[in-house]
Amino acid sequence: MEIKFHKQENIGIVKIIGRLDASNAKQLKTSFLEFLNETRYIIFDFSELNFLDSTGLGAIVACLKSATEINGDIYIANLQTKARIVFEITRAHKLFDIYDDLDTAIEILKSSS
Repeated sequence: MEIKFHKQENIGIVKIIGRLDASNAKQLKTSFLEFLNETRYIIFDFSELNFLDSTGLGAIVACLKSATEINGDIYIANLQTKARIVFEITRAHKLFDIYDDLDTAIEILKSSS
């Protein structure tokens, strides 16, 4: 897994490339806490996320918990089919605002923050 982070105005964008699973979920949680020092509003871009297991999903939910503790939020963009199935089976899709593309997520977040 590779994690890329950049800011667009006051919005953090976290792009996860590759697999998010039990072998690297802790890395995401640790990196995410660093990102929260820069902004409390973050969009996860999953356009290049190839695989997601339940531990990886748990890490994403843990990130949401950390964000909401500081009155922040996480949005999700570009959720691919395989990962979307994991979100739907576990009903995690009810926890997040999910958008088909990054630009839409950015515009919605800008208008609501």
